[in-house]
Amino acid sequence: MTKLADRVRIRTVKILADDWFVLKKTTFDYLRRDGTWQTQNRETYDRGNGAVILLYDRARRTVILTRQFRYPAFVNGCSELLIEAPAGLLDNISPEERIRREAEEETGYRVKHVRKVFEAFMSPGSVTEKLYFFVGEYTSSDQVSDGGGEEAEGEDIDVLELPFDEALAMIGSGTIQDGKTIMLLQHAALHIFA
Repeated sequence: MTKLADRVRIRTVKILADDWFVLKKTTFDYLRRDGTWQTQNRETYDRGNGAVILLYDRARRTVILTRQFRYPAFVNGCSELLIEAPAGLLDNISPEERIRREAEEETGYRVKHVRKVFEAFMSPGSVTEKLYFFVGEYTSSDQVSDGGGEEAEGEDIDVLELPFDEALAMIGSGTIQDGKTIMLLQHAALHIFA
């Protein structure tokens, strides 16, 4: 089988936007399964890779989530703040270090032990970002601040401690619509709170 890198020939790359992150339009030739080359155009949004964590208390069967405003969801008809697992872009540090910092910044909990459970491309048709998914156990004594995020970054985050079963039910009711959070809650249902 031909390596994937040998099946793609980049023709041109044009930067369409380079404000917050980079939006590019690329023209390339792709070698199809039947042996013919096809010219294609794609736009890709490069915002870097990120990490996300589900904080859980196994004994009390609770999880820590956040609630915040997301403009792209708002303009697509979401009329509520999104409930999410804490997450952030790597910004040139390891996924484990980033998620420890983000958990504390957003939730106020200093996580002692984190465990990577998987990696995933969340929207591979247009966004280059890969997310590193973590879980970490917390106790009430791990709370070192109120959390809430970084005001300078536009963050205004509510911290939610929820019974796990209630959080899981919020997927079915449509209260939780964030993909990364749904994936982590499903992982917890199978591997933590089973």
